Amino acid sequence: GQSSPPAGTALTPGPTPDARERGDDTKEVEQQAGMTTLTQEQARKALDAGIAKAAEIGSRSSIAIVDAGRNLLAFARMDGALLASIEISQNKAFTARSMNMKTGDIGPLTQPGQPLYGIETSHSRPIITFGGGQPLVIDGEIVGAVGVAGGLVPQDEDVAAAAAASLA
Repeated sequence: GQSSPPAGTALTPGPTPDARERGDDTKEVEQQAGMTTLTQEQARKALDAGIAKAAEIGSRSSIAIVDAGRNLLAFARMDGALLASIEISQNKAFTARSMNMKTGDIGPLTQPGQPLYGIETSHSRPIITFGGGQPLVIDGEIVGAVGVAGGLVPQDEDVAAAAAASLA
């Protein structure tokens, strides 16, 4: 038979394989790496900074903030933003955190003959290879990511940069 843990020992199982595939591994990721957690307050601060930048440049955007485990923590779809921008922004944030790099920097690496060719189809969730997603960094540590969609790519990148800068 199986032995029981000593009295007083708490069992804290990690997420199931299915949960990991969905990206529900935030606490496990943070515990293993001793990571700083992106708080709801910080996520709102980044979201608000992104909304302000989008309004300033006239971009009707959807803005998604994910935590270290790639789970959605904050989201806004501005009035008039394209419906497609909802999922695209979330997938940009997912990609930026998955790869720990700006999504616009991934594109050149995914061309035929390059090291990441075909990565766009390697996950059950889409990997985005054009600009608008970038990691969120606090005290030199990646704590999540922002994804922006709805404007032209340079606008999405500017909005994402403003969101990220609000936490620097």
